[in-house]
Amino acid sequence: MKSRMLAGVAAVVLAIIGAVLIITYANGADQRAVADMNPTGVLVVTKAVPSGSSVDVVKASVSLQQLPGTAIAKTALNTLDNEAGTVAAVDLVPGEQLLAERLVAPQDAKSSSAAKVPAGLQEVTFELEPKMVVGGRLEAGDHVAIGFSFPAGADKSKPGEPTTQLALRKVLVTAVQRAPQATPTAKPTDGTNPQDTTLPQGSLMVTVAVSDVDANKIIFTTINGSLWLTKEPLDAQDNGGFIARKDNVYK
Repeated sequence: MKSRMLAGVAAVVLAIIGAVLIITYANGADQRAVADMNPTGVLVVTKAVPSGSSVDVVKASVSLQQLPGTAIAKTALNTLDNEAGTVAAVDLVPGEQLLAERLVAPQDAKSSSAAKVPAGLQEVTFELEPKMVVGGRLEAGDHVAIGFSFPAGADKSKPGEPTTQLALRKVLVTAVQRAPQATPTAKPTDGTNPQDTTLPQGSLMVTVAVSDVDANKIIFTTINGSLWLTKEPLDAQDNGGFIARKDNVYK
């Protein structure tokens, strides 16, 4: 009888030890998982900020939060110490990371009404690298052709080669918002525009006026493919809807 009691007590003790070990391992696994994600401090918008607001308003509307390194955008900010004198280039939405290109010099902040939107059209905005926006040499009031590009196999039901097409032509640009640019060390004396000679930094937010159908096409391509702009005057030639593929670009 005594031996059976001792065996029972030993079993209970072993069960308790096992439970403690499992809990300890689970907690350690959680801590290791968090460590593997390399948490990093980043500024996150906590209160809506209207476009054009000063950096002081922005500072009062963000907080430093720890996020997994893999979830942090490349241009996300963790301090506003070097952003004195800037303003919000666009409306800032709660929950978004504060990106460097969202803060610009006051003269570079352009409202969505920088160019009048033709009746019946609506505005849509997308973000591109300078090389995809004519090197950044684009202003409100310009017209562009918008190229849609999709990788091979983008549509699983219709596998094929990558395709590119200037799908939308002579589209009105209503606003262009730029990341802060480096100040040239000396003003050119030959009459050239510094914008044409200074390498652009960051990305650009481009807003265009299009129909509802074309806005839908732009949104879809932004999510599933990529966009590329050409600067297209109203008198530029339009030779049809050529779709570029590997087997026809050499013809």
